[in-house]
Amino acid sequence: MGPAGRPRVHPHLPLGVVVDLPGVRIKGALAVPALVVVAALIACASYGCGTQVHKTSALRRVQTIRLPGVEGRIDHLAADLTDKWLFVAALENNTLEVVDLKTDKRIDQMEGLQEPQGVAYVPASHKLIVTNGAGGSAVIYDARSLERLSRVDVGLDPDNVRYDLTTDRAYVGYGEGSGAALAVLDPKTGTKAADIKLSGHPESFQLEKNGNRIFVNVPDRGAVEVVDRKRGSIVATWPIENASENFPMALDEKHHRLFVGTRSPSKLLVLDTDTGKTLASLDAPGDADDIFYDAEAQRIYISGGAGSIGVFEQEDANHYKSLGEVPTAEGARTSLFVPETRRLYLAVPNYGSQQADIRVYEATQGR
Repeated sequence: MGPAGRPRVHPHLPLGVVVDLPGVRIKGALAVPALVVVAALIACASYGCGTQVHKTSALRRVQTIRLPGVEGRIDHLAADLTDKWLFVAALENNTLEVVDLKTDKRIDQMEGLQEPQGVAYVPASHKLIVTNGAGGSAVIYDARSLERLSRVDVGLDPDNVRYDLTTDRAYVGYGEGSGAALAVLDPKTGTKAADIKLSGHPESFQLEKNGNRIFVNVPDRGAVEVVDRKRGSIVATWPIENASENFPMALDEKHHRLFVGTRSPSKLLVLDTDTGKTLASLDAPGDADDIFYDAEAQRIYISGGAGSIGVFEQEDANHYKSLGEVPTAEGARTSLFVPETRRLYLAVPNYGSQQADIRVYEATQGR
């Protein structure tokens, strides 16, 4: 059970399945064996049955930053490399945690948010955009003073947010069904400039730097929808093959490759961004919510709530292999890779005796 008698949500199971057995009474000698069976079933669903996972040294843990008092699920992160601050959306705590990466300590906690989910930093103006999943809005802050500058009404369940440096526009995924869209925000004026309609709620999406396309994971459609941001419309739909629940995504623009993580089954899919065809499918950590492509090392990192980070090597544009996994913690499915510092920051939630923290990993040449 969770706080205040609420059922414990196991976020490493697909879509946060609630596992609770209220009122179950198992009598006599059958009690312990039955509980063992239940525990085994949960473990199999979470981690796989009988699968030996190779541990990799490609990521080396170098620091742990405590987040005392932060309860429940933690969502996405963003970094200000100028002032060396890390911003962490503590969704169920309704706060934004501010960490000083120079001292590796939390220095502030912004309260009063409504299930913060996405965070994006705007370097030129030192602004911060935070989406409120339960508030239907995106809030823009001064990233240094942490003063609230404006609030933009977006729509139902605003989630991921991305900033486009070339156009000084931010994109926020929100909505359900026919009401789903990418909202186009102007951070300078604090207003919504347009909507780009989608067929279902958008999860992770990635923007081309040398083109006009946005690749959007739409799990309800079981597809990646490709948006032309100049036209403001969908120009292609690529079905996800032999898998569903496509949540995280990363882009290797140089090699024209899109990396998509699915939860059912847990896979890393590699798509050709010229054709939309799936070129590779590899087993991946369960309940993944973030993927990052490390162009320098030509590796892919996937953080999964089942309790590990998967590391994959790009041998060339068409060939990939798993280097193994780094054991982490239950529910630690969101992360941020900062290529400039070679650091990966993993958000670990407070579950049971497990305390909330940010685990810092250094990308190495290890295998």
